[in-house]
Parts: sequence; C-alpha cells; structure tokens
Amino acid sequence: MSKSFSFFGQDTLSPNEAGHSLGSIGTFALWFGANIVVTTILTGMLLVPDLRFSTAITTVLIGSLIGAIPLLLVGLMGQRTGLPSMVLTRRAYGPLGSQLISLVNMGVLIAWSCIQALLAGMSLDYAVEATTGYSNLPLFVILCETVVVMIVLRGHLGIELVERWAALAMAGLTVVVLYQLNQHYDVSTLFEMPVESRNGITLGIAFDIVIATAFSWMSSAADYNRNCKTAKIAIWGTYFGYIMAAIVAMGLGATISGLSIMYGMEQTYDPTRLLADFGFGLPAALVIFFSVMTTNVMAVYSATLSCMNIKPNMSFWKPALIIGLVTIFGALIPGILDQFQNFLLIVGALFIPAFSVMIVDYYLVGREGYTAKLIDATHQLGRPTAKIAIAAYVIGAALAAYWTLIAPPSFGASLPVFIITGGLYWLGATVFTRSSDAVTSAQEEEAL
Repeated sequence: MSKSFSFFGQDTLSPNEAGHSLGSIGTFALWFGANIVVTTILTGMLLVPDLRFSTAITTVLIGSLIGAIPLLLVGLMGQRTGLPSMVLTRRAYGPLGSQLISLVNMGVLIAWSCIQALLAGMSLDYAVEATTGYSNLPLFVILCETVVVMIVLRGHLGIELVERWAALAMAGLTVVVLYQLNQHYDVSTLFEMPVESRNGITLGIAFDIVIATAFSWMSSAADYNRNCKTAKIAIWGTYFGYIMAAIVAMGLGATISGLSIMYGMEQTYDPTRLLADFGFGLPAALVIFFSVMTTNVMAVYSATLSCMNIKPNMSFWKPALIIGLVTIFGALIPGILDQFQNFLLIVGALFIPAFSVMIVDYYLVGREGYTAKLIDATHQLGRPTAKIAIAAYVIGAALAAYWTLIAPPSFGASLPVFIITGGLYWLGATVFTRSSDAVTSAQEEEAL
C-alpha cells in the first residue's frame, strides 16, 4: 500500500497473522458500547407500562441471558477460525448462498447506518443548540457520518480503540443521567406504577423482543471476535458486555418511559426531554450521541466485510469509503426513519434462521472445513448438505415472515424460528449423513 493510503486499515477476510488484538477489557467494552444504543433504550420504553416495572427488568435480564448465547456462539466461531461472519456462511450454504446472504446483510447494515447517522446528527444538533444556540441538522448528520467513516477506514484497530473510550464515556454519562433522574423524580414510585396496555406488549412478546435484540447482532459477531486473544475472552467478554449493556440501556428506557407517563408527559425513551428543564439536557443528549456513533461504526465495518465476501479481491478501504459515502447521502433522505424501521425489523427476523443453520452446522454437524481455505475461490466448497441448509432456511424464513407480518403469535417469533430452523437442518443433515454412510457401506460390500 502506498504512503498516501497509510492511514487506511489493511483488514482482510483472512485470519489475522499479526496476532489477536482484543483482550478481556477490550471485548467487554466493544459489546458494551455497541449495545447501549437508541434502539435498545427504545425497547425498554416499549415494556413499560404494559408490564410492571419489576417484571420488565426481570424479563430484560432473563431474555438477555438466553439471547446472548447464540451471539457468543457465532463470535466464538470467529475466534477459533479467524474468519468473519459472512465467510463462515460459505461452509453451510455454499459460495452462492453465502454471497446472497452477504448481499442482503450489506444492504440492511447500510440502511441501518443511514438511520443511525440521522439519530447521531439529531443528538449533536441538540447538544450544540443547547450550548450555543446554533442549529444545522444536515451539517451535523454529515459531520457525524464522516467521523464514522474515518474511524472505519482505520480498520478493526481503530474501532477497538474508539469503542473502548466511547464505552467509558457512555457508562459515566449514563450514571450521571440516572443520578439526575433520581434527584428530580421519585424513581421508587415506578415499582408501584399500575399496568396499562399502550404498546400491545404481553409478557411473551416482551421476552421475544429482548431475545431478538441479541439475535440482531449474530450477523456481525465473528467480524469482531475473530480478533479476541483467547476463546475464553471471546465467550465471557461478549456475554457480560452484552448483558450489562442490555440491562443498562433497556432499564434506562423503561425508567424514562415510566417517569414520563407518571409525570403527565408524552411517553418517551429520550432522557433529554426529562432533564432539559433542569439543565442536564446536554449530558442526556451525549448519551444518545455516543451510543449511536459506536453502533454506527460497527455497522459500516461489517457492511464492508460483507462486500468483501462478495468480491474477495477488493482492498478494504475501497468498499469502506464507498459504503461510507452512500450512508452520508442516505441519511439525508427525508422521512428515512419512517421508511426503514419496519423494513429493518422484518429483514432482521429473516436473518435469525440463517444463523441458526450456521450454528447447528458448526457445533452439531461438524467443524471440518471451517478453515482459511474457505476464502480461496478454489476451495469455497459447501457441505453436501448445502441444499438441506437452504431448504431449512427457506422454511424458517417463511415462518418468520408469516409470524411477523400476518399472524404474530402471543409468544413472539424469534426464539421459535431459531429453534425450528436449527432443528430441521440438524434432522435433515443427520438423515443425509446416515443415508450416505449406508450407500458407502453397500458399495464396499459389493466390491468385496
């Protein structure tokens, strides 16, 4: 690489030959920073007052403990193989199936990054206006996404550094916000708050939403955990980082939602609205700003790796720069929040069966073939059961679409789709393997 491009990271799809860079603190900070995000806070808001505050917090804890397991399993695959998430799909689905999944994943992450850029710009605009009186939303959106692109261009090392400090900043700011909320509002009354159906959230749906939040990170887990120093760090750093973030973010959302309703305000997840009148709107706005920026960086980075899986010979900086420019312009599309929210939820549900198959393939069917040879175009061989994997995915995706769009079950769709899809693939792969073994044995007997 020429000196003019020395700023850019040189990340590839291959295992990192220079050694793993993520220790226990870095892994914890990465997943903690990634999950204290607006959408996670919003999830907490949806739970109250439909559920009792204590029930909502308990549901967040139990759902996160369960939902984070598939997340860490995909991340562990990355640590053991050194391969990013989309490359790992080549073994179960074959090269064509992997490319199709990568294409959809890239599109979803770009759309999601556009939304995050807008949210970050809104938070920064509020913070600047509160301190100087100056407001220019389009300018701050462009500025925020430009910073994101510059961080991504440095590669995983730049992301790890930024996530560590951003996680520390968010943790400190969140403590300040929670303290101020308790100073100006009687938080203890939340435990006595009556149940009221506002968002149509039952206990079963709430549990499913919490699990689905964890599942939404499966497509990116190996992209980052492949840089973990040990398997133990990949497991526990991811698990506790995610769970702590989920409790803090969803707990904050539930707290703000409950307080806003109890004090006669419009229901909200944004702490800025509750603290602006008391002079603490700026710290609250910065919590939202940092949370969006850290998640956005990871979205653009994973979208870049997805693009590289489709075109493996591309240099890292080229798709990173192009995707970054696309997200800058995409964030300025009028009404993008309304246009993309349901789209992202639907596509996110369709990705659950995709990674259910991959997890079952690696941990139950067999780990052979999960090597760096998957990157080589001449060795992109899927299993003989690739057609079974695709069939199981189609069935799971159909169930997800039906339960998401047409007939949502009272217990939610995420966990049932995950279990059904994985079970179908495991059953089909087992029967196929036994049939192949029987044919081989018969052929050997005839030869004798």
